Amino acid sequence: MKMKLAVLTGGGDCPGLNGAVKWVTKSAMDSWLSSKRSINFEVIGVTEGWRGLVDVNPEDPKSLEKYIRPLDEETVRTWDRYGGTNLGTSRTNPFNPKNDRSEILLDNIKKLGVDVVVAIGGEDTLGAAYRLHKLGVKTVGIPKTIDNDLMGTDYSLGFDTAVNVIMEEIDRLRTTAGSHSRIFVVETMGRHAGWLALHGGECSGAYIILIPEYPFNLDEVAHLLQERKGREIRYAIIVVAEGAKVAGRDEFIQSGKMDEFGHVALGGIAKYVAEEIEARTSFETRHLTLSHLQRGGTPSAHDRLMARWYGIAAVDMIINEDFGRMASLQRGEITSAPLKECIGKLKLVDIEKNYDKDRYNGRRSIIG
Repeated sequence: MKMKLAVLTGGGDCPGLNGAVKWVTKSAMDSWLSSKRSINFEVIGVTEGWRGLVDVNPEDPKSLEKYIRPLDEETVRTWDRYGGTNLGTSRTNPFNPKNDRSEILLDNIKKLGVDVVVAIGGEDTLGAAYRLHKLGVKTVGIPKTIDNDLMGTDYSLGFDTAVNVIMEEIDRLRTTAGSHSRIFVVETMGRHAGWLALHGGECSGAYIILIPEYPFNLDEVAHLLQERKGREIRYAIIVVAEGAKVAGRDEFIQSGKMDEFGHVALGGIAKYVAEEIEARTSFETRHLTLSHLQRGGTPSAHDRLMARWYGIAAVDMIINEDFGRMASLQRGEITSAPLKECIGKLKLVDIEKNYDKDRYNGRRSIIG
């Protein structure tokens, strides 16, 4: 039996994507494994995410060359060492109600002879994969989002590397903050979930961490900083997620322009908090937005390992005909979860379990 797999990466890029593509390809085309199963796989990589499957013209060789890449073990041999995505990505939504191209998508999948689509992405990308599954296309998902906010899994590709970037940048920031006795407000990504800010802040020893799940009071932030003064501490680091909100206010919007999934760009909260702190305390305060630095760089050891495990699991799911599901990590074990249960709701920080509301930081009591 011959089966053709199409693998794509959608949404924001991050370290770990190339490793997932590598291990889908190597697991599917492994000659030793092939001799023990009844399926022979062909693997193609789709460039630019869902856009590639929508815009490709299967009857035009130039279009095929642009959007479709034949993959084999030799091609992907070194991919797991590199960040970003060699296949490219986009925020294209083939089911966008303002520009629904789902019929074109289905027609192209049929013309390309694709039997299974392996989608690597976050809630939006996997949401499109689920809708495709409901239309009769065999789909399998691999979780990717540096926000680590996907339901159905304890871990999403890219999160560990992004936390390491936050930690490393704050480590560098401390030298100049201490030299000038300044407060620095560092803005991380995190639209709805504060996992990046919380874990990045905890790892780097931030004094205050502000997250979307718990609106904060600026007077209380200022009080915490003033309370610290005189303890021979010359500076302070505050980490704030881009989606964090001042009590009674909405999040800060960088641009009102929406992407195809209905999202606007957030940003500007760090600048506002820094200005308000300086006005309330007279402490010299600066702000820094890490932005896309968090998506860059080579994958950490953990992301390389998870990419391997998820890629292998995706092929296992295909062999076992577990379609419409996503590879996942639950309680330390690799398993799978229905795509239906992984979209439509986000995994947010549990304030009572993980956050100290009085000190605006991680809890200092874990058990009990």
